[in-house]
Amino acid sequence: MTATDGNEQEVILIVDDDPDILRVVEVNLRLQGYEVLSASSGAEALAVLESKRPNLALVDLMMPGMDGLELTRRLRADPMVTALPIIMLTAKALTSDKVAGLAAGADDYIVKPFDTSELLARVRATLRRNQEAREVSPLTGLPGNNRIQREIADRLKGGSDFAVCYIDIDRFKSVNDAYGFARGDLFIGALARSLRRATIAAGLPPAFLGHVGGDDFVIVCHPDQVKPVTMKAVVDFESAADALYDAKDAQRGYLELTDRRGVTHQVNLVTISIGVALSTARKYEHPSEVSEVASEMKAVAKKHTGSWVAVDRRSEHLGLPAQRVSEPESASSEESRS
Repeated sequence: MTATDGNEQEVILIVDDDPDILRVVEVNLRLQGYEVLSASSGAEALAVLESKRPNLALVDLMMPGMDGLELTRRLRADPMVTALPIIMLTAKALTSDKVAGLAAGADDYIVKPFDTSELLARVRATLRRNQEAREVSPLTGLPGNNRIQREIADRLKGGSDFAVCYIDIDRFKSVNDAYGFARGDLFIGALARSLRRATIAAGLPPAFLGHVGGDDFVIVCHPDQVKPVTMKAVVDFESAADALYDAKDAQRGYLELTDRRGVTHQVNLVTISIGVALSTARKYEHPSEVSEVASEMKAVAKKHTGSWVAVDRRSEHLGLPAQRVSEPESASSEESRS
């Protein structure tokens, strides 16, 4: 049994020179399913952290020797634990003392004597925020791969119909080669915004949008939402991408790139490829199976010119003859660039 919905028991370090507080907090945390480490001083806490990696630390502000402020500053300066969430325990209710703790790097504080239920609520809230922050792409602010897999697992478990759309940018490398990574990040951001607008416009039930990394994104939605979401995303992104090219490149409709041998090549402007796996087409047992099929379909989409959506319509009972592997649908108009 774990303290959260995760697969591993979360570990909490308590640092306090009062043995009674250590004992009370430890008992209550263990009753909630947490693993608990304890230290009676800042120096002892640093020694514990040499071999242990807790998920959160409860640190007393007033301790002899190294106090809670100094310990927090040291933790924030240590690359191995700089992201460790810290809740400061303080007997001082003055605003200045709370501000000092937050300025030193604490994530939250609680004033002694504290109610046990409040302490547990703050622990849960801080752990949840930290978990969410770790799973968010720093570039787009969207949920990352772990959260994506959990969303697919939840849909499988729930038993309702769903679709997984795997999206990336065609010829994205050409943008980085021509303009550099900073410009490339702008294209990734533009795709994230286009996908967000498309998922919001799809209405209910709410579609999920995640960022795997790089130029790879995933949408989890109802099968009926696939066409409107992908159509809107393609039109929106191609328009946004045009504005990110240098004017001369956008006007002529291609980039000119010179390879290492000095040969100049013409590279078409970016489009997007989307592979779709449907829960209605076959029975899936694991999220990785759904992701794999969506990835296969994305590879099929990339064989076509222009932005393209390839939808897996294979039945698990039909075998895999080549002509039945997919039934791609063009997601853009005939005027779409190739």
